[in-house]
Amino acid sequence: MRAMRMKIVLFASIVAAAATLSAQDQAIRIRAATILDGTGKVVRNATIIVQGSKITSIDTGNAGPASYNLGQLTVLPGMIDVHAHVAWHFDKDGRYAAGAGSPASEILYSAENAYTTLMAGFTTIQSPGSASDVDLRDAIARGVLPGPRILTSIRQLNERSGTPAEIREKVRQLKADGADVIKIFASASIRDGGKQTMTDEQLQAVCGEANAIGMRTMVHAHSPESIKASVNAGCQQIEHGVFANDEVLKLMADKGVYFDPNIGVVLQNYLTNKAKFLGIGNYNEEGFAYMEKGLGLNRDMIKKAVATPNLKMVLGTDAVAGAHGHNADEIVERVRQGNQKPMDAIVSATSLAAKSMRLDKTIGTLAPGFEADLVAVEGDPLSDITAVTRVAFVMKGGKVYKHVAPGTRGTH
Repeated sequence: MRAMRMKIVLFASIVAAAATLSAQDQAIRIRAATILDGTGKVVRNATIIVQGSKITSIDTGNAGPASYNLGQLTVLPGMIDVHAHVAWHFDKDGRYAAGAGSPASEILYSAENAYTTLMAGFTTIQSPGSASDVDLRDAIARGVLPGPRILTSIRQLNERSGTPAEIREKVRQLKADGADVIKIFASASIRDGGKQTMTDEQLQAVCGEANAIGMRTMVHAHSPESIKASVNAGCQQIEHGVFANDEVLKLMADKGVYFDPNIGVVLQNYLTNKAKFLGIGNYNEEGFAYMEKGLGLNRDMIKKAVATPNLKMVLGTDAVAGAHGHNADEIVERVRQGNQKPMDAIVSATSLAAKSMRLDKTIGTLAPGFEADLVAVEGDPLSDITAVTRVAFVMKGGKVYKHVAPGTRGTH
């Protein structure tokens, strides 16, 4: 009798495993009226075929059944935010949690932010960075938590990180610890005026060592001096650049350095949530006055950046507590404030962002062989860029996480 029960259990396990494999092997067909492939191409009336986690083909026409008929929704690659602080949150009292809470609470807040970000259509983010990012990154990669693919710097380097030799050692240690990118503070915060803080020698050490061991770098730099020093040191991506002038914008373009100006989310979020930040660290009245001024500076800067030939602008928000889920507002404001073409703004948030993270062979484009990361939005973002904030469908790695019936406004 016991042997018979064992055979029955074994048979049931085999049947269940076969059913699971069959479900995994079954193709998913996603039909839409308009597809933006992430590289600037538009495909009309097409069906995206997904097998497992990959796109296998994109067929034009309406032949064959559809697993998901998205009607008049516009499909584009899962969006990418190259600068989002997934661990930043407000505490139970609604105040910015500047200090770490319990490990459990910290990871739960981060998981909440990750889920909110995914539901807003962002299937990959770069978080520069917090130690808790590593556990969250790995849990999401295992498939046990819903969230965007995460890349993290784990820690940051700044003027207090030591001598050039000590900085080089810290870069090597970050790689050993599993960092995906090196985050560097070359200038002060805009709340402190944004002046250069790291020396030229320190910047040459960190970016030189990172380049030598195959690590990417991203640099917080507001002033022209800090941007110029970072670019000349071989750093690969500049963040913020509130005070960037024509000279350094052209320098970045000439050197092929990626530029991530954060003009549509971060300062607006700070000012909206002023009461939740005020009185903590350098979040004082003087700092908020700088941020108010920064709105106008950003408007002038983004127009110059968009007009700079060959400048590789990627999409990042610097999303902090309160901003998660509003990431697509950055795309909208680059079009509104900077007069960027809607298609260029979308490319900056998809294939170009993927290229900046050296992931352009796997994500950021809708094409056979790429990961099945795709979102659908209500409306046509080429004629109304705010459509990118109306996300009705989210798939990441072939798994559907959100599907709002056509005609029902997606959550923001």
